Amino acid sequence: MIVFTSLKFMFRFLVIFLAVYYAVPKRLQNAVLFLGSLVFYGFGQWQFLPLLCGLTVINFGFGHWLSSGKKKGYQRSYLLPRFVMVFAFDAAVLLLFKYLALAVDPSWLPLGISFYIFKMISFQSDAYNGKIPPKVRFFEAAAYFTMFPQVTQGPIMRFHLEDFREPHRLSLMHLEQGLEYFVVGMGMKILLADRLAILWNEIQKIGFESISTSLAWLGVYGYSLELYFDFWGYSLMAAGLGVMLGFPFVENFDHPYASKSISEYYRRWHVTLGSWFRDYVYIPLGGSRKGTAKTVRNLLIVWLITGLWHGGTLNFIIWGMVIGFIIVLEKYPLKKLMEKTRIPGWILVYIVIPLTWGIFAITDLSDLQIYFSKLFPFATGDFGNGADFIKYAQRYWLLFAAGILLLLPPVSRFFVKEKKGFLQFIRILLLLAVFLGSLYLIGTTSSNPFLYYSF
Repeated sequence: MIVFTSLKFMFRFLVIFLAVYYAVPKRLQNAVLFLGSLVFYGFGQWQFLPLLCGLTVINFGFGHWLSSGKKKGYQRSYLLPRFVMVFAFDAAVLLLFKYLALAVDPSWLPLGISFYIFKMISFQSDAYNGKIPPKVRFFEAAAYFTMFPQVTQGPIMRFHLEDFREPHRLSLMHLEQGLEYFVVGMGMKILLADRLAILWNEIQKIGFESISTSLAWLGVYGYSLELYFDFWGYSLMAAGLGVMLGFPFVENFDHPYASKSISEYYRRWHVTLGSWFRDYVYIPLGGSRKGTAKTVRNLLIVWLITGLWHGGTLNFIIWGMVIGFIIVLEKYPLKKLMEKTRIPGWILVYIVIPLTWGIFAITDLSDLQIYFSKLFPFATGDFGNGADFIKYAQRYWLLFAAGILLLLPPVSRFFVKEKKGFLQFIRILLLLAVFLGSLYLIGTTSSNPFLYYSF
C-alpha cells in the first residue's frame, strides 16, 4: 500500500504524477488524474479496483440520467423514483461490504468505500436537485469520484464543475502552498500522532485491568490527541495535494477543541462528513423545522447512522447515540445554562469528549466496561498506586505539551497561514525542521496506518 507518509509516495509516485499531470494538454488532465488515482488505489487493494471502476461508470450514468431529466423539465416527483433507485443502489453496496467485513472477514471491506460512495451519493443528490448540469463529461466525474488525495479517507469534497472544467496550469504558488499544508499534516501524523499511539498500544499490552485510574485518564486523553492529529494531519496532507493539483483547499477541521459545546465541536470536527449528514440526511428528514419531537428524532437518527458508518460493532453505535443524546441535551434542557456560563461547555468538550473517544477506541464491550471501571472506580475504591502514571507521564509529557499547544488556534494557524517578513522566515525554518524530522522517523521507524483507513 502506498500511503502519503511513505517515501515511495512522496519521491516516486507524486513526483512522476505531477510531472505527467502538468505536461499533458489541459483537456487530458482529468483523464490523467483518474488513471493515476486507479494506480494509487491499486497499490492498496488491487482486487477492489473493478468495484471502484464499476461504481464510477454506473454513478456517472445515473447522474447523467438524473441531470438530463432535470434539463428536460421533468418535475421532481417524476424524477424521485430514479433518485431513490440510485440512492438505494449505492447504499446497498456500502451496507453489503460493511456487513461482509463484519460477518465474514475484515479484508472484505474495500479501501475508502465509505468515502467514495458518500461522494457518489452527494453527486446523485445534487444532480436530482439540479445543481449539476447534464454536460458533465465522464473523466470529470470519474476524477471527482476517485481522485487519489481523497479516495481512501476523504475529505468528502462536493462536485463543482468549474473545479474540473477549468484548466489547471502549473503554478509555483499552488505547489508551494500545497507543500506547506502537506508538511504540516505530515508532522502532525509522524511527530505527534504516531508517537502518542505508542502510549495507547502500551496500555493495551499492560491490560486494562492492571492500570491505575490516573493512567486510564492519561490514556483517553492520549488517544484523543492521537486521533485528532492523525486525522487532521491526513486532512491537511490531502488538502495540500489537492492544492498542488490546482483544486481549492478543502477544510476538514476548524479547531474543534476551541468549541463551547459538543454540537459546535462536531460542526468543526470532520467538517465535510458533518455537512454531508446535515445536507443529505438531517435536512431531508425535516431538520429542526417540524417541532421538538421530530428534531430530536432527526438528530438521533443522524447520530445512529454516523455510528454505524464508522463501524458495525456495538461500541460505535453506543458512541454515536451518546453523542446524539448529549447534543439533544445541549439543544434543550441545558441551552439556557450554557448561554449564561461556559463551564458546562468546557466540561463537555474537555472531559466528556475524551471519554467518548474511549468508547470509540475500544470495540470489545467487556474491555470497555473494564476500562470505564478504571476511570471511575467508585464501586471498588481501587484507584491504583499511580506509579504507572508517573512512568508514562514522564515519558510522554513533551508530546502532550506539544499537542495541547497546537490545540490553540493562534499556534496552529501560525504553521498553516503565510506570514510576512521575519515571521515568515521563522515559519519556513520550522516547516523545514518538521519535514526533515518526519523524514528521519519515516526512514528509521515503522509508521502506523492512518486511523481512518478502517472506515
